[in-house]
Amino acid sequence: MASGTSAGREPYDEEAASRRPLELGVRDSAHASASDHRSGNIVPRYQVGCTKADTSKRYLEGWHKKQSSTDDVRKSKSGYFTAFGVDLSPDNMAVAIVYFVQGVLGLARLAVSFYLKDDLHLDPAETAVISGFSSLPWLIKPIYGFISDSIPLYGYRRRSYLILSGFLGTLSWSLMATVVNSKYGAGFSILLGSLSVAFSDVVVDSMVVERARGESQSTSGSLQSLCWGSSAFGGIVSAYFSGSLVDAYGVRFVFGITAFLPLMTSAVAVLVNEHRLTPGEHAMSVSGSGFIESSIQHIKQLWTSVKQPNIFLPTLFIFLWQATPHSESAMFFFITNKLGFTPGFLGRVKLVTSIASLLGVGIYNYFLKAVHLRKIFLVTTIIGSALGMTQVLLVTGLNRQFGVSDEWFSIGDSLIITVLGQAAFMPVLVLAAKLCPPGMEATLFATLMSISNAGSVTGGLVGAGLTKIFGVTRESFGNLPLLIIVCNLSSLLPLPLLGLLPDETGDSDNEETKHS
Repeated sequence: MASGTSAGREPYDEEAASRRPLELGVRDSAHASASDHRSGNIVPRYQVGCTKADTSKRYLEGWHKKQSSTDDVRKSKSGYFTAFGVDLSPDNMAVAIVYFVQGVLGLARLAVSFYLKDDLHLDPAETAVISGFSSLPWLIKPIYGFISDSIPLYGYRRRSYLILSGFLGTLSWSLMATVVNSKYGAGFSILLGSLSVAFSDVVVDSMVVERARGESQSTSGSLQSLCWGSSAFGGIVSAYFSGSLVDAYGVRFVFGITAFLPLMTSAVAVLVNEHRLTPGEHAMSVSGSGFIESSIQHIKQLWTSVKQPNIFLPTLFIFLWQATPHSESAMFFFITNKLGFTPGFLGRVKLVTSIASLLGVGIYNYFLKAVHLRKIFLVTTIIGSALGMTQVLLVTGLNRQFGVSDEWFSIGDSLIITVLGQAAFMPVLVLAAKLCPPGMEATLFATLMSISNAGSVTGGLVGAGLTKIFGVTRESFGNLPLLIIVCNLSSLLPLPLLGLLPDETGDSDNEETKHS
């Protein structure tokens, strides 16, 4: 749907992740960049994010067999504690912590939104464009996957890049806290932050997908639940303070605090169980005929995989599903400029939606991961589109005629939509991971998620264009109800193409969805 949360796994972009049907940028998405990006990283439904579109944002298939238990966390026979049926081994803990960082980076999301609106005095359409621009790193994730797979640093393909990603994230938020004073500087700094999250996302995704091949959708769903549960928990940790700190100390202070968080990604590299390449192996992988031959082989294998109908057609559907427009930038301006919602209140809304995101992960893990993919997409998209229309009630003030205040209406509306959106986006991650062939997990998975993030960024830019066409500005919201209706109805357009998805049950080992 058009105006839901950005869930992408990526904090800015990264939020593409919970956008469909409700806009789960992050992201990176990203945001959701991603998100992208998605894009990610669940953000309040009425809050603008720098998505991951990735959406990030985040993807985990079949590390270990699912333990039969009704408890989310317990101890397995291997001696490790388990969460969502996945053993919390050092490798799995590293992945979970990286996802946690993606969620906790939401601490700065409200600060970014208010900084663009109040300090830089941007209009809704300009804000949406900057959000889309900052999600660009989530669109070229295959490059990071190729670099990680082919060019080890100091003998490591995973550890070294996690360390570098953390340092880059710290640099980006340090710039926002000190020297950035223009929309161009803000866009560049946020883009660096998205790059940091997107690269670390690719690294841990490759670790996940290596363990995911050949597993059922049910087992893959458990892994997805662990990752997105970690991200949602990070969002809960930072949610309340994201608003109260802006109220009390201002946006620069929040950016400064956020600058320390990516260092967790650098520190967690020590948990990764990775064999260090010998000098001879390292030289062969980065130089001479070995590197060239490896590069050509990767490109050929990627093209051979992507062009297959059982990979290309589902990917096309996911792109179109993400590419429908949304109106979240316009809604953020409406609720802050017109309704007077404060950063403190929006922080509480974010807390609710972060908890709702975790609930959505749980619902998918226990009730939906064995359900047909087509059925999940059909039902959640229709329900999401219908619920998205409730924004019209808030914009026109009809909710007050029913005795429901604007604050309680927005909290309840965001809660329901976020639960639905997170549960709806999980199958996207499961499907993408099941399509990856051995030997190039990071590259192909990154390619599939980049295409998904590109859809989310496209939706954001189309939404920005519609916002401009309908004349919605910082102070003029007369056509906002029409914008909301158009965006939500457009989310139904991809449904006739559901036949592009594989027709399988949750626990089937249908080879149509596995490329080996």
